[in-house]
Amino acid sequence: MKRTIGYIAISTFLFSSMEIALKIAGPVFSALQMNFLRFLIGGIVLLPMALKFLRTNKLTARAHWSLFALTGFICVVVSMTFYQIAVENAPAAPVAVLFSCNPVFALIFSYIILHESLSRSSIISVVVSVIGLLVIVNPAHLSNPFGLMMALMSAVLFGLYSIVSRYGSQKYGYNGITMTTFTFFAGAIELLAVIGLSHLPLIENWLGKGVFVDIPVFQGISWSTLPLLLFIGIGITGGGFALYFMAMERSDVSTASLVFFIKPGLAPILAAIILGENIPVTTIIGIVIILIGSVITFMGENFMERVDAMNPWHHEQ
Repeated sequence: MKRTIGYIAISTFLFSSMEIALKIAGPVFSALQMNFLRFLIGGIVLLPMALKFLRTNKLTARAHWSLFALTGFICVVVSMTFYQIAVENAPAAPVAVLFSCNPVFALIFSYIILHESLSRSSIISVVVSVIGLLVIVNPAHLSNPFGLMMALMSAVLFGLYSIVSRYGSQKYGYNGITMTTFTFFAGAIELLAVIGLSHLPLIENWLGKGVFVDIPVFQGISWSTLPLLLFIGIGITGGGFALYFMAMERSDVSTASLVFFIKPGLAPILAAIILGENIPVTTIIGIVIILIGSVITFMGENFMERVDAMNPWHHEQ
């Protein structure tokens, strides 16, 4: 149990420092370049564990590259590009909190796409979390609408990715780390194609100068920036996910999910300490509301697990 707690604690710190590290890297690397580099490195870090799972279970990933192409596009190319742009255009704290609400959107998509029923605690959690989101975004007094909108879109799309990934895992027998690994690789390949297209004169004539024109691949990598890049790629993107899935394997989904329940509270604190960000009172209130929503979800899941343990015929009735 101590090792599991250690995995959760380290992955929580890594995920909570993600927005801060990406914000520091923002002036050096373009949004799509950063995504390409960090998910390529993250995929390489996770690959040995994914290959071990495939060998053990006599599975292959080659037959389902269309699935990974879809999850890679939704997660890496679209969601994480919006996320990186949000980090570069808004304070790290609200971006971290808004993105941490992606499980709320995953619940909604699970109901729409997979036709999964929503428990009472899930519905209450969604309502409470949406209230928290509105308090943080504060539509009546938007100071940075573009950055916050990018963060919200990123969270919505990551919630969609979570459900598509779950569907693929259930259908083809992949575990979470295998789905994540090949999603990272597929997304990195797709991003590399986008980067290549960005150098075509046609694109420059169409878009002019901007984040999607003449995207570099290795520009900005130096001895001074390499430690930050490796921390983001190996530590946060690869190591964070690896520790999260290792904690899940040693415990359960609810316990491992504490990572994302603690992140909305820890990330703003780290942003205030490291970046010196001022956290408005409305953001603090919104964080507290969202944390309450997370607690409701966690307590509801634990309650259902206890019901299942006491009544093995619960799902058959």
